[in-house]
Amino acid sequence: MASAIGNRRWDVAVVGAGVWGLATARAALARGLSVIVLEAATVAAGASGGVVGALSPHAPDRWTGKKAFQLRALLAGRRYWPALETGTGLATGYAACGRLMPLQDAAARDQAEARAAEAARNWGAQARWQVVETVPGWLAAAPFGAVHETLSARLFPRAACAALARAVRLSGGAIREATPVRALAPGMVSTDAGTVRAGTVVVAAGVAGFGLLGIAGGRGVKGQAALLQADTPAAAPLVFADGIYVVPQPGGLVAVGSTSENRWADPAPDARLEAVIARARALVPALADAPVRERWAGIRPRAPRPDPMLGPVPGLPGVLAALGGFKIGFGLAPLVAETLADMIAGGAPDLPADFAAAAQIRA
Repeated sequence: MASAIGNRRWDVAVVGAGVWGLATARAALARGLSVIVLEAATVAAGASGGVVGALSPHAPDRWTGKKAFQLRALLAGRRYWPALETGTGLATGYAACGRLMPLQDAAARDQAEARAAEAARNWGAQARWQVVETVPGWLAAAPFGAVHETLSARLFPRAACAALARAVRLSGGAIREATPVRALAPGMVSTDAGTVRAGTVVVAAGVAGFGLLGIAGGRGVKGQAALLQADTPAAAPLVFADGIYVVPQPGGLVAVGSTSENRWADPAPDARLEAVIARARALVPALADAPVRERWAGIRPRAPRPDPMLGPVPGLPGVLAALGGFKIGFGLAPLVAETLADMIAGGAPDLPADFAAAAQIRA
């Protein structure tokens, strides 16, 4: 196997077959570059193999470069994910379904109404944020109304990654699973199966990527979620309240999640997930008796600052980081992929200063 993996030089070697790694590989292939993806386990084995799949924006007020980048990415997703389905013949579970956020008191309603004006200013005509008086009958009563915003969407993470992997292979890219990366240097990636040589190395390996690059401050945050069996309207929006998402998924499933745990003793699902499920059932009474089909836990990558960590790594010429997706990785994926592919091709794409890998390393 060593000769099979090391018998050519690639334009791009991507470390990690999660959503950012696969999407970047696909974007590089679209530019005519040769690409190999090296994955320690299997496609979407880490945080990208979760179940929630909520693609939602930050609040539209206090506008920043991060929020502007996210807006561009979510809007790009409206074309990106359907095109991926068409090109591969695989469903991703994508739907531009919007989001409902029940309001719990008068102060929350006042804030939501103020944000409507900010959404009109910052989102423009591409999406709206409005306070509505009534909510669907399957949702718990909301005496102060709810926010309905139309920028949010959803997908099923594992299905989306499977489609991306097929797209990479259909475009001539190689994906080597069960190939842990032990070390890397400019132009070179060392694995148990041999040394891969590439013009550019993209590190998109989740929490493990911080260790490969020797980045202090990057860490994993445990998240837990579940899939329940329940019939929901086909076009039902996401629901978000009190830190909990309820996300309709294909096949009569509903995802609920998730926790955000900086400390944990066991990476497996535990009692904290049961509390999330109970809160979701209270939020959506239609789920009261819905059986749990799967309990999931994963470790999500958080960069030194709570922003993505993208682009050239200081001291490692030709090595790019694609780390720190944390809770917004799938929503940002279409634009992260294009941004990194532009960098690989020698461009200087527009990127918020706080996203730059160099800025994160100095954090």
